[in-house]
Order: sequence, then structure tokens, then C-alpha cells
Amino acid sequence: MFRIKLKEEQTVGMLQLLSKIRYAVIGREADKGLLFKLFIYLILLDTAYIYLKPILHMIATMVKNADDLLDPAVNWFPRTIYLGNLQEAWAWMNYPKALGISLGLSLSVSILQTLSCAVTGYAFARLKIPFKRVLFFFLMLTFIVPMQVTILPNIIYARQLGLLNTIYPIIVPAFFGLGLKGALFVIIYRQFFSTQPKELEEAARIDGAGVFKIFYKVMMPLAKPAILVVFLFSFIWTWNDFYLPSMYLSDIETAPLSLGIEKIASALRQQAEAYGPSVNDEAIRMSTTFLMIIPPLLLYTFTQRWFVEGVERTGLVE
Repeated sequence: MFRIKLKEEQTVGMLQLLSKIRYAVIGREADKGLLFKLFIYLILLDTAYIYLKPILHMIATMVKNADDLLDPAVNWFPRTIYLGNLQEAWAWMNYPKALGISLGLSLSVSILQTLSCAVTGYAFARLKIPFKRVLFFFLMLTFIVPMQVTILPNIIYARQLGLLNTIYPIIVPAFFGLGLKGALFVIIYRQFFSTQPKELEEAARIDGAGVFKIFYKVMMPLAKPAILVVFLFSFIWTWNDFYLPSMYLSDIETAPLSLGIEKIASALRQQAEAYGPSVNDEAIRMSTTFLMIIPPLLLYTFTQRWFVEGVERTGLVE
């Protein structure tokens, strides 16, 4: 009897141990076990590798000298850190001036779009406007219809007003809630303001506040997540935009960084056709791209936490 009881206790202990191992590996629920967590981390690592590999390749290539570029054995880690490619790209792009133009253009457009689209989104969300649905339909058309369809008359108007080779044809539409992706920003604000309780406006009206005071004193302080999301989206899209600057800014003296990259690529192609390809051409291209992405990368690095929170609170992830 003693042996049978001992075996039963050992069996129970073994079953309990197996149960603990099972719960540790699989978990009481499917999404809380070790296997599931390992699977999630594997997916995240694979995704991070997909996005980081081009950036790492760009950095590794731009700091290689001619010997490392020609040596197939040198892939990720160059023997020496060579900054000549970066210096050459800096000089070709006239980087300080082009950076100032890009910053001025992107900041102007993003600030104007952030404010004007907030007013428009609030009007569509909370105010009783005649033909509001019809107006919103026409607003959606500006989002659906490609800008290439309307670019020709816009260029003609800009030339008649003497605004070609200036940043004003890009900035002025942003003042009226249009510009690059303006309709999308209005939709973001409309979605956010629609979720706010009506009691806030009713309490403000009881205190004697009008429409404008309710908007600036009550709604705008609550809309900080939406403001941050719209500002970052507008800044990044304007910074990376090549099409509109290429249409309005043909003068190299007013070219932002997005145009400078294309001009350098064109110059390298012409140089290769005339004198043959150079060993450093690819490294120079990588250097220009690196100089281009530094400002938005720094901006996102310092605002990442608020940006993710803003995306969740504005309803973009629904």
C-alpha cells in the first residue's frame, strides 16, 4: 500500500509539474503563453529588420571609401570610416540653404494646415451649416481626385500672379485647409470633434461663450492629440513631397532638399554618361538620402510617444 500511495503521489506531482510547464509555455489563455510571446517577438524582429535594413545599408555604404566599395568582402562593416562622400553630398546639395528652404516650407504648410483644418473639421463636426453634406462631398473630391488633374491650371494661375519659383503656391492652399492631404486632416479633426460630449458646448454657452470662444477655449485644448498627429503628418508629407516643388520651383536657388536629391542623381547620371560611372556614385546617393531623412527622423524620435497616443485618441486605428 505504501508503494502504491508513493507512486500515486509521484504521479500527481509529475502531473502538476507538467501542468505548470504547460501553463508557462502555452499559458492559461492562448495570448499569454511563452510560445505566443516568442511568436510575437519573432514577428516584430522580422518587421524591424525589413524596415531597418535599408537604413543600415545606406549608412554602411555612405561611409565606405573606394577600396571598401570595390571589395565584395566588405559588406556591412567598412574597414575605415570615410566621410568624404558625405562632405561631397553636403556641398552638391548646398545643404544649409536647402535645409532652410525645406524647414521653412514644411513648417509653414504644417502650421497653416493644422490651424485651418481644425476650423474646418470643427465646423463639419459640430456646427449646423446649410448644405453641410454637399460641402463635405466636395471636400472629399479634393482628396479623391489626383492633384495631377488640377496641376496645369494651378501652374497657369501661379504664373499669372508671378508666384512661380516661390513657395507661395504651396503655402497659400494650406491657409484655406487644402494643400497636400488637406482633406484627410479635416477628416481627422472631424472624427475627433465628433466624439466629444455635447455637454461641454452646452456648459460653455450657459457661461455666455460664442462659437469662436467655444472652439478656441474648449475644443482646441482637448484636441492636442489631433493637433500633434495632423502637424506631424503635414510636416513629413510636405518634407518628402517632390511633385509640387518640381512643378512650382524650377530654380535651383529656391529648391528644397527633395529636389536637390533628384538634381544630384541627374548630375551623377550625366557624369556617368560623359566620363563613365564612378565608384563613389552610389555612396554619394546614400549620403544625400541620409542628409534628407535626418530632420524628420529626429522629429519623430522626440515626439514618438505623443504621436502614438494621438493616433489612438483620434480614432485613426479604428
